[in-house]
Amino acid sequence: MNYTTQMDAAKQGIITKEMEIVAKKEDKLPEEIRALVADGKVAIPANINHKSLSPEGVGQGLKTKINVNLGISKDCPECDKELDKVRVALEMKAEAIMDLSNYGKTEGMRRRIVEMSTAMLGTVPIYDAVGFYDKELKDITAEEFLAVVEKHGQDGVDFITIHAGLNREAVESVKRNRRLTHIVSRGGSLLFAWMELNHKENPFFEHYDELLDICAKYDMTISLGDALRPGSINDSTDANQIRELITLGELTKRAWEKNVQIIIEGPGHMSLDEIKANMILQKKLCYGAPFYVLGPLVTDIAPGYDHITAAIGGAIAATYGADFLCYVTPAEHLRLPTLDDMKEGIIATKIAAHAADIAKGIKGARDWDNKMSQARADLDWKAMFDLSIDPEKAIRYRAESKPHDDESCTMCGKMCSMRTMKKILNGEDLNMLRD
Repeated sequence: MNYTTQMDAAKQGIITKEMEIVAKKEDKLPEEIRALVADGKVAIPANINHKSLSPEGVGQGLKTKINVNLGISKDCPECDKELDKVRVALEMKAEAIMDLSNYGKTEGMRRRIVEMSTAMLGTVPIYDAVGFYDKELKDITAEEFLAVVEKHGQDGVDFITIHAGLNREAVESVKRNRRLTHIVSRGGSLLFAWMELNHKENPFFEHYDELLDICAKYDMTISLGDALRPGSINDSTDANQIRELITLGELTKRAWEKNVQIIIEGPGHMSLDEIKANMILQKKLCYGAPFYVLGPLVTDIAPGYDHITAAIGGAIAATYGADFLCYVTPAEHLRLPTLDDMKEGIIATKIAAHAADIAKGIKGARDWDNKMSQARADLDWKAMFDLSIDPEKAIRYRAESKPHDDESCTMCGKMCSMRTMKKILNGEDLNMLRD
């Protein structure tokens, strides 16, 4: 049986080995996964050249996945430090890693990640173009941008962020509908600048069919980037954001016609009361394609704590339709994240994803919480640590403040409600004052 992409196979009624793996991970029937992939409701980013990949499904009815961003920059060019982050991210069971390197010759690092990573790998090819060609942005041609995409496909990248929705119409909208924070998407701002400097159409929009052919060749999923995502709560759900979203929906249908899988990227910064409506709107305008969000960050005043503001928004977004959460670290808006920043970002995002899975009724999601609750009722500290989302921190906190009574903690001591109820229900002496 011959097929070019996961979607091509699904439409032919073929269940691929990737679909079987995803079905097992999600506790679903392979046929359920196949049908969802055929309809574009689930994407399985799996480049044919990524041999170490353990495939994941992103989309309707599946567990909420998380992505970890990393990569070198001109100020922090050390590849080894970023590869250490890859190893830790894999240990912490992140489902996706995005290499956002934007300095120098990044091919070597990208290939090393592909070789070592069981998680799906994403990139933003436009970040790589300046270093790849050693040319100023203005001087890169449309053909050269597409050649970088092809290179990432050859290297084994599973999904690529492409800001194809930022066309000339959107550029004029940005000029008419001025924002407080303008364009905060790095890739979006680069394309905006290229279009204005060259007085030309976005090459990824103009040559979209050629882009699709490249992606189909390697079964590379397109993550349609939100170039006009809001960078402040003031700018959310404005004309610019919605106009681009409508275009992304049109590009989604064109991609599916060529059997290229699509993920849609979303906001951004957004107040709590707007999140649900945005999730519904995206799913409607983009025909139920998987939705990938950065945050949303629900307030703009917390530099150093943006992993928390993003987790709050992410939990709500995933409850109402988002399928894929991009992590945010405490270093957001401040610096390149350290390894510890990355860990905090992963934990915060995993909490948000799990909270949403409970709310969405994902099969088995509550079981983890129920086991933890039982361990607490039993005062079984080992089980509590084993079940913790971050066992290392839980063990360290308890060790730093040891209680007189080993059953309880230093917060309540022998007045611990769990201890009291356990002893009384077991017919034991409560013994609160005596040793």
